[in-house]
Parts: sequence; structure tokens; C-alpha cells
Amino acid sequence: MPKTKPFDEHFKLYEEWFETNKYLYETELKALKHFIPSSGKGLEIGIGSGIFANPLGIKEGIEPSKEMRRLAIKKGLTVYDGIAEKLPVKDNSYDFVLMNTIICFVDNVKKSFLEAKRILKKNGILIIGFIDKESQLGQNYLKHKNESLFYKEAIFYSTKEVLSLLNETWGEGKIEIIQTVFGNMNEINSIQDFENGFGKGNFIVIKIKLNFQSLTQIKQ
Repeated sequence: MPKTKPFDEHFKLYEEWFETNKYLYETELKALKHFIPSSGKGLEIGIGSGIFANPLGIKEGIEPSKEMRRLAIKKGLTVYDGIAEKLPVKDNSYDFVLMNTIICFVDNVKKSFLEAKRILKKNGILIIGFIDKESQLGQNYLKHKNESLFYKEAIFYSTKEVLSLLNETWGEGKIEIIQTVFGNMNEINSIQDFENGFGKGNFIVIKIKLNFQSLTQIKQ
């Protein structure tokens, strides 16, 4: 069942958080932009209010939260009501798919990765942004998750766990990883750059390029 209640009830606080933490937001945005193709049709799964999709040039998204959809539509985006595990779009429809800070809210991550794979065209790419469970920020979120409006029901993953899930669902594929948001989140007062790999940064972005298989193989 999608974890939409906090986002429907506290959508104003969600938008305000990005204004209050603008350098953190811009730092994550910079890392995501590194992997977003300059052309092609893209979709964001869990588009929220469109706060990342708009500056990244993504025009379509999937969002189960009614209030988040409303905000995104007001920003001129096309948003479909749906969940990551059952996307309401056709096979082979998109050149790239973004899943940013949503795998912690998804009930079945493996199924969501398979769905992303299904809707991608040949040589399509999936971009996943998330807070590493083993990072300083990830550990802090875990420690205080019961006090959080948004993360109370979240399940956090380490980079190694995400890579393992991708291996199970995508098999072979070209993978690239970058990391950013270094140090204490509350002390970030400028836009940070990103580095290759993981293990130092709080925010991880993984890009995997589809090693084309037939739909029959994908759905097995």
C-alpha cells in the first residue's frame, strides 16, 4: 500500500523543506543532472510536487499522492496516478526513468525496478537517487525516523543493497555511481560537487543502462 498519507497531509511542509535546505537540494540536483540525458523522453517515478522533475527537464511522472499530483500538475507537468510496482504506462515507452528518494517508500523495490525496466526502450537508462543507509545522514534518519513526519514508515537501503537488488532484477547492465552531500547536513552552506563511487557521501546516484532483453525475458 503506497505511503502517501504524510505527503497528502503535510504537502506544504514538504515544499518548505527544500526552500529551507536550498544548498542540500541544489547539491542533490547537481548530481542528478550529471546522469540526465540531454535528449529523449523521460519519466519520474514518484514525481512528488515536481520539485526535481521541472529543473531536470522531465515532463511526465507517476505519483500516488493526490496532493503531490495537484502541485506537480500546477507546475505544468503531466502526472499519472499510480505506484512504482504497477506503472500505468506501456512497455518500451521511455528513454530514461528517474527514481529519486522514493525507494525507501516503495513496498516492493524489486518489482519497481522490474517495472522501470519494462517501460524503457532499448538502451534506456534508470537513474536512482537515495540516501545511503550506512552514511552519516542515513544513520541519523534511522535513529530519528519515528519522530519524522515523512520517514516514519520508510525503509532505508545501503548502496550495496541497492546494487544487489539491481543485479537480481536487471542482471547485466552498465552501472555508474556518484556520491555527494558530504559532511553534516546542517553545515552545508554552498552547492557541493560530486565524486565517483560511494562510501563518503550521504546522497548516492546510480545510473544503469539497460542491456536489452526481450520482454519475455524481462517478465520471467
